[in-house]
Amino acid sequence: MSERTKSPILKTPFIVMVRNLAVVYVAFFICHLIFIAYNRDSLMADMGGMIWPMTKGALVFDTAGIMYLCALYMVLMMFPFHFKEKEWYYTLTKVLLVVVTSAGIMANLVDTVYFPYTGCRSTLQVLSEFSNEGGGQITGIIFKALLDNWYLVLIYILMVWLLCICIGKPDALKYCKTYIYYIVRLILIAFTGVGIVAGIRGGLSHNIRPITMSNAYRYVNTPAQAAAILNTPFCVIRTMGNEDMKVPSYFDNDELESVYSPVINPDSTAVFRPMNVVVLILESFGSEYIGAMNPEVDDIHDCAPFMDSLINNALTFETSLANGRKSIDAMPSVLSGIPMLKDHLFLTPTIMSKEISGLAKELVTKGYYSAFFHGADHGSMGFESFSKVIGYNDYYALEDFVKKPEYGGSDMFDGFWAIWDEEFLQYMCDEMSTFREPFVVSAFTASSHHPYNVPERYQDIYPQEGNLPIYRGIRYSDHALKLFFDKASQQPWFDKTLFVLTADHTNLSEHPQYQSDYGKFRVPIIFYCPQDSLSGRRPCIAQQSDITPSILGYLGYDKPYYGFGQDLFHVTDGETWAANLQNGLYSYYKGDLVIQFDGENETGLFAYRDDPTLKQNLKGTQPQIEQEMLRHLKALIQQYLIFMTSK
Repeated sequence: MSERTKSPILKTPFIVMVRNLAVVYVAFFICHLIFIAYNRDSLMADMGGMIWPMTKGALVFDTAGIMYLCALYMVLMMFPFHFKEKEWYYTLTKVLLVVVTSAGIMANLVDTVYFPYTGCRSTLQVLSEFSNEGGGQITGIIFKALLDNWYLVLIYILMVWLLCICIGKPDALKYCKTYIYYIVRLILIAFTGVGIVAGIRGGLSHNIRPITMSNAYRYVNTPAQAAAILNTPFCVIRTMGNEDMKVPSYFDNDELESVYSPVINPDSTAVFRPMNVVVLILESFGSEYIGAMNPEVDDIHDCAPFMDSLINNALTFETSLANGRKSIDAMPSVLSGIPMLKDHLFLTPTIMSKEISGLAKELVTKGYYSAFFHGADHGSMGFESFSKVIGYNDYYALEDFVKKPEYGGSDMFDGFWAIWDEEFLQYMCDEMSTFREPFVVSAFTASSHHPYNVPERYQDIYPQEGNLPIYRGIRYSDHALKLFFDKASQQPWFDKTLFVLTADHTNLSEHPQYQSDYGKFRVPIIFYCPQDSLSGRRPCIAQQSDITPSILGYLGYDKPYYGFGQDLFHVTDGETWAANLQNGLYSYYKGDLVIQFDGENETGLFAYRDDPTLKQNLKGTQPQIEQEMLRHLKALIQQYLIFMTSK
C-alpha cells in the first residue's frame, strides 16, 4: 500500500467498535431500569442490599446477550482484508448494529409488559406458543398492547433514534505497510473472538460452562429479581435448539428408584366406577380473585361468586398450586400429570413425538369416549396436537362452533382469542349431551385472557372494577361458568359426573401474598361431584399434576401409569407435596415449608404458610428436613428428565 495519512486513533475500527458496544450496554441497562420500574410490585420492593449484586448480574447476562446479538457485527468490523476499507462497508456495519440492537431493545420492552402475566423472562417457547395463532388475531392483540403501553412505544422510538446518532463509523483505515495491516487485524480479530466466546460462556476458565438462566441465582434471591437481571435476547437465543436435556446424576439407578419413582401403581383390587369426568381449565383464574379461596383475607376483591358457591359444595385444598406460569404448561400438567420442570419444554416437537400417558388415554381403555373443547381455532397453542398425543378422540374448536348458527356463529368471536366463554360453554354442554357415556371431556376457557373484554351486551353489567383490569374478565367468565352449570344440571348425565376445575396459571396481582414466588402459583383445584359427599377444605398440598392421578384413583382405576404427581384420595395430608420451576429455580413444597434449589445448590427455605411473601429465609435452620426435601426434589428432577429424554 502506498503511504497515506493515518486515521486518528479514536476513529480506528477497533476503538469505534468498543465505543459502539458501550452504547449497546447503556441501552440494555436502560431496559433493566424500565423493567424494574414497570414491575416494581412483582419485585416486592424489597431490594435492600441487592442493587450491587443485581448490577453485577445484569452486566454478566447483558454481556452474553450482547455478544450473541453483536457477534456478526464485531467479526465484520475486524475482518482482516484491506479491500473492505470503504465508507459504504462501515455504513452497512452500522446499519447491522442498529438493527440487531433495536431488536434486542424491543424484545426487552415487550417482555417488560409480558412479565406480569408469566413471572419469568420469555424464551423461545413463548414465541412458539403463539406460532399457530391467526395473523389477524395476533395483529389485533399487538395493536391493543401498543395502545395500552403507548409511552413504552415512544421510549422505544427515542432509544432507536439515539442509537442512530450515537453509533458511529470508523474511518477507512490506511497503513504504511500492507503486512502491518494484516498483523494488527489478525491480532485484533483473535482478541475479539476470545471476547465473544468469554462473554457468551461467562468466562474462559476450563471449568466454566456457558451460562444459563439458572446462573442468575448467583446474584439474586428470587425469580422476580432473576428476571430483572436477565435480558430477553439472551433467554430466547440461549433456548434455541435446546430441546435436548441433560440428565443430572444425583443418584445411581438403584438409589434413584428407592427415593422416587414416577410409576403410579394403583390398587389392583379396586372396583372401577365408570363415572363421567369433566375437567375445566379456566384461563387466569388465580386464587386471588376468589373469595372462598381466601377465607382468612379481608381485602380480597372477590369477583367469582359462582366459584364461591361451588367451592362451598366441593373439595378444595389449603395449598393448591399450578406447576407453571403459561397456558401451554397447564395442559400437560393437568391432563397428563406431567409438570413443567424444564424451561422451554412444552409443547415442543420432541415432546409431541413421545408416548405420553394421560387421563383420556387411560380412560379410553375402559371404554370412555373423550373430547377436548377450546374456543380458539384448531391450530391454536398446539392444544389440538397435544390432545391427540394424550388420547382424546375428538377436538372441538372455533371452526366447529361457527357451524352451529343457533349459538351466534362467528359473531361470537371475541376479536382477539376465541369464542366468548358463555356461548362456547353452552355449545359444549349441548354437544356433551349427544356423547355416549361414560365420557371424559376437558375444556380450556379463554375470555378471562388479556385484554379482559366482555361482550357488548355486558358492558354496563360488568364495568371496570377494583384496581386490576382482569377483575372484569374474571367476573364475566365466572358468570359464563354459572350458566354452563345451570344448563348441565338439567342433563341426565350431570349427577353421575365428576367435575374438576382449576386455572391454567395466575395473572395480575395486587396483594403482596400473591406476588411472591409462592403466591404466583396459587390456583384453585376443585373436585365436585353432585352425587358424592366431596366437600370441605383439606389441610394439605395439591398441584395440577395431581389431578389426573386423583381422578383415576377416585374412579378406582387399576392399571399402572406414568405421572409426576400423587393420588390425593389415597395419600395422607403429610405425604402431599408440590414442585414447580420459575426462571431456572425449583420450588418444592412439603408440609409447611418450601425449599428452593437452582439445580446445584439450595438457595432458600421458607415457612410459606406463615410467611406467604417469603421474606424470612430459614436456610440452614432445619438441616435434616432440608436434606430430606432436597433428596426427594433431586430424585424427582432426575426421574423427570430421564422420562423426557427416553425414546
